[in-house]
Amino acid sequence: MDAMDMSDLLTLVLMLLGVLALLGVAVIGFVMWRYRIPPGGLIAMIGALVYLASPVDVLPEVMLGPFGLLDDAGAVTAAAVFVYKLVTVKRRLQDAGMKGQRRPDLLE
Repeated sequence: MDAMDMSDLLTLVLMLLGVLALLGVAVIGFVMWRYRIPPGGLIAMIGALVYLASPVDVLPEVMLGPFGLLDDAGAVTAAAVFVYKLVTVKRRLQDAGMKGQRRPDLLE
C-alpha cells in the first residue's frame, strides 16, 4: 500500500467512527427523551458508547478476531440491562403513586 491508499483508508475509518458516534448520540438522546432515563443511565450509556469506540480493549480485535468483540458486546449489554432496570423501577414507582415525591426530612 502506498501513502495515498493509507490516507484514504484512514479517512474512511474516521468517517465511519464519526457516523457511529453520531448515531450513538442520537439513540441515547431518543431513549433518554422517550423513557425519561435518570442521569445514571445517561452515564452508563455514554460510557458504553465510549468503550465501544475506544481503540483500547480488554480483548483486542486485532489479536482475537471476532472473539475480540465479546468485551464490546458485554459493555453494551451491561449498560442496556442497567438502563432497563432503571426504567422498570421508575415505572413501578410511578404506578405506585410516587411520582415527583421527595424523601421526607428526618429533622422535621
